[in-house]
Amino acid sequence: MGNVYLALIHYPVLNRQGDVVTSSVTGLDLHDLARVGRTYGVTGVFVVHPSAPQRAFVERVIGHFTEGPGRALHPQRGETLEFLEVLPSLDALIEEVECTESRRPRLAATTARRVPGAVGYEELRGELKETDAPLVILFGTSWGLADEVLEMSEMVLCPVEANADTGFNHLSVRGAAAIIVDRILGQREV
Repeated sequence: MGNVYLALIHYPVLNRQGDVVTSSVTGLDLHDLARVGRTYGVTGVFVVHPSAPQRAFVERVIGHFTEGPGRALHPQRGETLEFLEVLPSLDALIEEVECTESRRPRLAATTARRVPGAVGYEELRGELKETDAPLVILFGTSWGLADEVLEMSEMVLCPVEANADTGFNHLSVRGAAAIIVDRILGQREV
C-alpha cells in the first residue's frame, strides 16, 4: 500500500452561499485531524492556508505542544502534532509530497455533495492494496472544497451518509475525516 496523507484545505473552499472563500483555522481541527492521522498511521497531515498570519497561528499551536509549555502538560498531544505541517497552497502540498515520495501523489477529494462518478470507500481501499502510489485525501473546511479542487483531483469520494433520513448532512470536517479515514484504512471485522 502506498503512503497516505491527509490535508485540511482552507482555500479554495465554499461559503454557505457557494462562493469561493478562504476559511479561518480552527484549533480543534488541527488537534483532531492530527489525532486521526496518528491513530490510523498515515504518513503525514497537512494544513493548507494562504494567509501568513493563519499559518503562523498553526505554527504557534504546534510549537506550544511540541516545544513550549504544552509539551510537559500534554506530551502525547505534542507527539501527535509533530507530524502536522502547514503549507500555503495545494500546489505547495503536491510539491512537498512529490519531493518526499519521488512521484506525484494522487488526490482524493471529499465532499458532502453527490458527484457523478464518485469513488466508494471500499473501492479506494482495494486500490490502495494494489498500488504503492502516494495518496492525499483532501478535506475542505467551511462548506466544503471548491469545484476547482474536485476537478483537479484524480477522484472524488462518495459523501458520508447516515443510515437515517434526517435531511441533514453537514458534519464537521473533524467528524467526516474520522469516518472517512476509518472506512478507508480502518480494521474490518472478519
